[in-house]
Amino acid sequence: MNGSSGTLDGAVVAVAGAAGPAGRATLLKLADAGATVVGADADPERLAEAVSAAQDAHGGATVVGDTVDLLDLGATRAWAERVEKDFGRVDGLVHLVGGWRGGPSFTKTDLADWDLLEKLLVRTVQNTSLAFHEGLMRSDRGRYLLISAAGASKPTAGNAAYAAAKAAAEAWTLAMGDQFRKSGGEDGPAAAAAILVVKALVHDAMRAERPQAKFAGFTDVKELADAIAGVWDRPAREVNGNRLWLTEKP
Repeated sequence: MNGSSGTLDGAVVAVAGAAGPAGRATLLKLADAGATVVGADADPERLAEAVSAAQDAHGGATVVGDTVDLLDLGATRAWAERVEKDFGRVDGLVHLVGGWRGGPSFTKTDLADWDLLEKLLVRTVQNTSLAFHEGLMRSDRGRYLLISAAGASKPTAGNAAYAAAKAAAEAWTLAMGDQFRKSGGEDGPAAAAAILVVKALVHDAMRAERPQAKFAGFTDVKELADAIAGVWDRPAREVNGNRLWLTEKP
């Protein structure tokens, strides 16, 4: 893919958790749509690979990476400030920090799983939303996008910790959306916080590892990336404070 489709021309979008398969697909899509893309991840080597792949695919695009500890609010605020200082604006934060732990049953839940998932799935949402809120408010098309799972709305016995963490992240994001709504007054929100909901994600390496698997209801990371970029095509009033379902509602 070379060139740009232009739907995000001039926009600056930060991607948290940019080194994983969904992050890589999102870097590629946002660059293709014309955005300047700033990826962050805790793994510098994987982040460098993801950024390099996006740069190679889009010779004219600006794609950069920054190793950031998103569990540290101060470090996350500093990252948000750098993005806006370096590029003059910030128009989006896409939250792709993931993680999963589960157990065989509800009573066999290991609370150490919650300790981990609370950090990965909740604290990183809290820190990125607080750090980027003001910058997104200064944008004419600010978007905060959380990627969540259908299990948050219909938890299963063995996924109590995961579903509870996802539900908490959703609630936090919707609260941010309410702030955007209130700040917009009668004119409606200028920025939007929204949740893209999937059953689970699948990518080419997973298919190669399990060629017989159906992955029924899963969302391909490329389709997710398309949906992420597409949020900027819709008015803030339409998407703010909403769950955008990419799978069937449970």
